[in-house]
Amino acid sequence: MGRLDRKDIGILKKLQSDGRLSNSKIAADLSISEAASWRRIKSLEQDGYIKGYQANLDRRKLGFSVIAFVQLTYVEHDTETTEHFERVIRDSEQVLFCHNTTGDADFLLQVVAKDLDEYSSFVEQVLRKLKGVSAIKSSLSLREVTSATRLPLR
Repeated sequence: MGRLDRKDIGILKKLQSDGRLSNSKIAADLSISEAASWRRIKSLEQDGYIKGYQANLDRRKLGFSVIAFVQLTYVEHDTETTEHFERVIRDSEQVLFCHNTTGDADFLLQVVAKDLDEYSSFVEQVLRKLKGVSAIKSSLSLREVTSATRLPLR
């Protein structure tokens, strides 16, 4: 965040909190002109600080009652196997995130499903068919304490 000044950080905070804020509201809140605000926002987008805009949806209202954290361990770590795995995971809409990790497992996934039957089907039809997987460990969320996508900007 070296080249960002207070106004840029202010814009990021405001948009992170409410991506629907108008340029005029942002400009007024930060005491800058609308033209300057617009230029800064465009620059933040072009420089990749702002990757996109989306609505935050309520998963429960949409019927996704199951959240599973899945640890995958691989026996094979060749490039072809890894690239295939990453392609399958990226294409799986039920996978909210996937991280290549240190520790006992090679990958950690967060998966959503409407119910346990749907989650079981995902494990059987997607994860167990992946070449090179030696272990799959699932932990089901009993209660979501917090869920955020906002970064701690200072």
